[in-house]
Amino acid sequence: MERREFCRFVGACAVVGCAGGLAGCARLLDWSASGTTAAVRSLKPGRAVASGSTDASGAASATGSVPATSGGASSAPPDLSMFVGNDPGLNARAAVAALGGMTRFVRPGDRVVVKPNVVVGRAAELATTTNPYVVAAVVKMALEAGATDVVVLDRPTGVPRNSFEVSGIAQAVADAGGRVKYLSDRDFVSTSIPKGRILTAWPIVGDIFDADVFINVPIAKNHGMAGLTLSMKNLMGVLGGTRGTIHQDFAQKIVDINSLVRPHLVVLDAYRILVANGPTGGDPADVRTTKTCIAGTDPVAVDSLATSLFGMKPSDLDYLVTAGEQGLGITDLSKLRIKKGTS
Repeated sequence: MERREFCRFVGACAVVGCAGGLAGCARLLDWSASGTTAAVRSLKPGRAVASGSTDASGAASATGSVPATSGGASSAPPDLSMFVGNDPGLNARAAVAALGGMTRFVRPGDRVVVKPNVVVGRAAELATTTNPYVVAAVVKMALEAGATDVVVLDRPTGVPRNSFEVSGIAQAVADAGGRVKYLSDRDFVSTSIPKGRILTAWPIVGDIFDADVFINVPIAKNHGMAGLTLSMKNLMGVLGGTRGTIHQDFAQKIVDINSLVRPHLVVLDAYRILVANGPTGGDPADVRTTKTCIAGTDPVAVDSLATSLFGMKPSDLDYLVTAGEQGLGITDLSKLRIKKGTS
C-alpha cells in the first residue's frame, strides 16, 4: 500500500475507531483490500470415483474418474436421480446412492461444506428453507464417507442464528455431527470471476474454496423475481456485498456466478415445495407436498428437471435458457440419463 493510500485509510480508521474500535478499523482495511484486488480462486477439482461395483449402500468402490457416456446400457452412474418417498432423509440417501453413493464424492479426511437455503427463520412445513432432515442426511452421509469436518453455512436475509434455529437446521446439523458456521463480513473475499460476462468479481465466502468438497442443498420454491429458486440461485447465499444489485440482469449474473462456483454435488430438497409468494412464503396454502429429492452433479440439469415439479419447462426460466446457451450445463432432459425410484 502506498504512503498516500495508507494515510487515507489511517484517517478513516480513526473515524471508525470512535464508533467501533480497532475491530471496525480492521474490517475497513479488509474490505478496502478485497475491493481493490480480486483473488483468483476456484473450487477444488472433483475426485469422483469411477462407476463399477457398489456396496450395499450404493457407494461406488472403484477409483478413478467417472467416464462420460450417452445412450444405451451403461454401468456409469446416471446424470440425475429423482426419488420419492415418505421420509425426506431417506429420499436424499436414495438419490445420492443412485449416483454412486457419497463415497463417490467424499473421501476420508475431507473437509466438506454444505450450503442449504436458510433465507429466513420459518418452520420446515412452510417450505421456505431446506428441509432439516435432508440437510442432516447429507451431513451424515459425508461423515460416514470419512469426512473429518462438515460445515453448514448460508447468508440469510433474516437474522442468521434465528434463521438456522427456527428452521430446525441448526439442531439437525448438530444431531448429525456437523457444525453451523454463522458468517460475518470477514468470511467474504473479493474473488475474480474469469468467465463472467457482467460480474467479473464479487465477494464470495472463502470456505467453499478451502473445502475439499462443496455440496449445494437447495429447496425448490417459487421466487417472485426469478420465477423459481433452485440450485443455481441458491448460490446467492455464498455471496457477500449488496446482493440486491444482482437482480438487475439477473439471468446473466447468476450464470456468471455459477461459471465459477461449481458444486461437486447437488441434492435438491423438494419434499415440500413453495408454489407461490416465494422466496419467503409463510402461508401453508402456498405449500405443495411432492415428497421428492433430486440429485446430480450438473446444477443446470438438476434445475431443469426440477421445473417439472411446478408444471414448468426449463425454457420458462431465463437463467436456465442463458445457462444452456452458454454451455454451462444441459437443459434438454432427453439427453440425460435419469434414474427414478422410491425410497
